[in-house]
Amino acid sequence: MAKAVIIGIPGETGLWLADLGAGTVKPLNPTGDLATVNDLRKTGGTFVNNVDLSVAVSSVQVALSGHVDG
Repeated sequence: MAKAVIIGIPGETGLWLADLGAGTVKPLNPTGDLATVNDLRKTGGTFVNNVDLSVAVSSVQVALSGHVDG
């Protein structure tokens, strides 16, 4: 089972590394294949691997309330 997730959202050029075990999120400087995938993302591409739910919300409060922005 995955213990970390790399996150990229539209409008953000950078990537983030969420360490699920430690409960932390930190900026990530991509290298290698990840840098290539990030370059494709910047031009509108999408890459999903081993994730079965991903939702971007406008705030933590929205997520904690159980709502999903439309």
